Amino acid sequence: MEKNFLPKIEVISGEVKAPPLGSERRIAVLLPHDYNETTKRYPVIYLQDGQNLFERRSPFGNWHVDRQLSMMAKTGTNDIIVIAIDHAEKDRVREFSPPEVTKFGTSFGRQYARFMVETLKPYVDKNFRTLPYRQQTGIGGSSMGALISIYCGFIYPEVFGKMMIFSPALWVAPKIYFQAINFFNPYTTKIYLYAGGKESENMVPNVKRLQTALQRKGLDGSKIEFHLSINPDGEHNEARWGEEFPKAVKWLYFED
Repeated sequence: MEKNFLPKIEVISGEVKAPPLGSERRIAVLLPHDYNETTKRYPVIYLQDGQNLFERRSPFGNWHVDRQLSMMAKTGTNDIIVIAIDHAEKDRVREFSPPEVTKFGTSFGRQYARFMVETLKPYVDKNFRTLPYRQQTGIGGSSMGALISIYCGFIYPEVFGKMMIFSPALWVAPKIYFQAINFFNPYTTKIYLYAGGKESENMVPNVKRLQTALQRKGLDGSKIEFHLSINPDGEHNEARWGEEFPKAVKWLYFED
């Protein structure tokens, strides 16, 4: 790994209004290593569970997104800005639950989605050289972070044109399949779905079920492009999602 390829990291938590639950948390911007040496504008992906994305801040391991981006620089697939949003610790599940999920207490999913679209994205677009258009803006995460990313993509299709969905906790929100059936998106949207065969007996079938539900939308004019990645030996952990990250970025942002 060549250190000069590591992304530049800026923390913007103190400059942007906090997410709805108001807890102190880090929001970090990972910029291409040569960001300050160019005048280019870049696509953006907003990723949940920032504690698990880089540095050693999670007891469960992490994706090593910074190292991945460094290696991706060699193939020219690192020209992307990553926004890493720390989760709400003990309130993580409530913040990442869609509105109809109340088994964990009051859901803040709708408020969190609004924060992403009305507060965080405008700040990022104003203060960094982004390509702000929906076709250059993505959202993603794993497990519960993937679930709230699906929800955000459903209710704000005019904002998010790409979704990186790893091992989504679909069991938490069984109604999301019906929301998918009622989901209409007149824009072209790219969705990268990943599931591991050793996560649970329902993970792969649930992800395939979600894909099928969304594919039906092609009948009413919705334009959804899928890449389904299944690893029969994949487990439910940060290391596996980190390995999938470069593949997802390449397909979502650098392949037509």
